[in-house]
Amino acid sequence: MSGKNDFQDIMEREKGLHRGLTTRQLAMIAIGGAIGTGLFLGSGMAIGFAGPSVIVSYLIGAVIALLLMGCLAEMTIAHPTTGSFGAHAERYINPWAGFAVRYAYWFSLVCAIGTEVSAMSVYMKYWFPDVPGLVWIAIFSAVLIYVNATSVNLFGSVEYWFSMIKVAAIILFIVFGAFVVFGSSNPEIGAQNFTNNGGFFPNGLWGMWIAIFISLFSYLSIEMIAVSAGEAKEPEKAVPMALKSAVVRLVLFYIITLALMLMVVPWKSAGGDASPFVKVFEIMNIPGAAGIMNFVVLTAALSAMNSQLYISTRMVFSLSRAGFAPAKLGELSKKGVPVKALALSTIGIAIASYINIVAPDKSFVVMISLSSFGAMFAWFMVFVTHLFFRRKWEAMGGRRLPVRMIGYPYMTIFGAVLLAAVVLSTWFQPEFKDTLTMGFPLLLLITIAYFIWKKANPAAYEASAKQSSNNKDLTS
Repeated sequence: MSGKNDFQDIMEREKGLHRGLTTRQLAMIAIGGAIGTGLFLGSGMAIGFAGPSVIVSYLIGAVIALLLMGCLAEMTIAHPTTGSFGAHAERYINPWAGFAVRYAYWFSLVCAIGTEVSAMSVYMKYWFPDVPGLVWIAIFSAVLIYVNATSVNLFGSVEYWFSMIKVAAIILFIVFGAFVVFGSSNPEIGAQNFTNNGGFFPNGLWGMWIAIFISLFSYLSIEMIAVSAGEAKEPEKAVPMALKSAVVRLVLFYIITLALMLMVVPWKSAGGDASPFVKVFEIMNIPGAAGIMNFVVLTAALSAMNSQLYISTRMVFSLSRAGFAPAKLGELSKKGVPVKALALSTIGIAIASYINIVAPDKSFVVMISLSSFGAMFAWFMVFVTHLFFRRKWEAMGGRRLPVRMIGYPYMTIFGAVLLAAVVLSTWFQPEFKDTLTMGFPLLLLITIAYFIWKKANPAAYEASAKQSSNNKDLTS
């Protein structure tokens, strides 16, 4: 029995979406996916915790992200469906896993959409200080909702150019940074900044360790390649290419960028509230540096929101087609877009608008905590699902896949344990404790909702549970 045939019912129920994303678009989306405010702004917070050892923090974060990509790529090539890791969890573990992963991840994205659109209103104050933030929330939301509601081709084109701008900004930074570091005679610039001001680990190993959590924020969105594959023209060609590009971006764009940044700006100066990128441009005496960076960070936020609207819409669509959400949310427009699922996913924009009026500071932290837990839970479940997937795929006589996770099962287990250790560590860091204190109750609510759904929809539950049971029988 072929693994693909066993998954065929999920592929069939999610039919209708147009495979309009080209390999070029998918590869660029993958490159740009993890280049956002996490790098441009979050890196400053990470440097504040870890000092120069933030390079180690981002390397460890990159290891987790790359192991995740290995697991995702293998499962996505086997089953290039929009439900992606949620559908994989449903089929290879059990219905609860598919339900919980998709709803937790969707809720995470909804919160993230709200934080991004709120951030855009702040960035626009640089040029238009007297215009109310709600005006920019309305304008940017309308534009990106239109992009996502029109067609997947338009989404792919817009996201391609957003990613191009971000990639170009990073490459220019690396070029200018290297010129300053290796062409300057300034004694305050150079590798000595790695050990000045308290050494390479100024805040000890704990500072380096907790900064890994911030690095994971930066790498979030790389998983969108798996969701996008459901609408790719050639997923078997595009996914391996995107995986290779992920290796390049994680090592080149993050590690080299941070290393150059720390050689130019002493870590105590880089770890402030402002973006360390702006400080580097100021040292380089580039005219209009703050305006240039504001444009780049605004583009990053627009790109992030565009991607989050796309992925959250596809998660709702997949939940609906699985019977986990109302059937109307699985309906498609003439151009193959689940517009009703898109409308539901814009709830994050409404929340952001409310926050903008009432209590932006406190609510922003709450939404970030909820957002991060849902995404990290989805990442963890990708590793768990892969353990089930490989064993069952081979037992079902599935074809040999062009991409396989190295070191299975040990590297899959290692990735899961390392991720769990980093996330659970937030309990001991006051700034991030809300991730767990708010995240676990959210997971409990989702689980309660699952059992309510199970009781109300016995036929849908039996169909889903039977398929998971069939998989288990094959490996017994």
